[in-house]
Amino acid sequence: MTMTRRTDWPRYYILVDRVPFAVDRMTWADWFETPDRRVAETEIDSRCRVSTVFLGLDHNFGDGEPVLFETMIFGGPLAGEMWRYATWAEAEQGHRQAVEQAKIAAARIKAIAAAAHSRL
Repeated sequence: MTMTRRTDWPRYYILVDRVPFAVDRMTWADWFETPDRRVAETEIDSRCRVSTVFLGLDHNFGDGEPVLFETMIFGGPLAGEMWRYATWAEAEQGHRQAVEQAKIAAARIKAIAAAAHSRL
């Protein structure tokens, strides 16, 4: 089996008015030092937060539409869950859905703990 290497990957992207644009590596590196990568961040409670960011590199690895945004849950019962998207709008929607899922999971854990405590 022969491996072929894609010559157009990796492609580097920056955001201009929330729209990704492919750029050269140096432009990407300079832009990436700015704080303009966050789409949204929501704290669920003191131990759980949901973060959605612009990645700047195609996480579809050059195979189809670039996947450039990521939502991740840190802490709580869904810690480590992750979703990726192609557009800012998809990332915003995905963030809202992840926040809702994290809230539901946290409430279920709290209810289970309360029920277990009441049986003691």
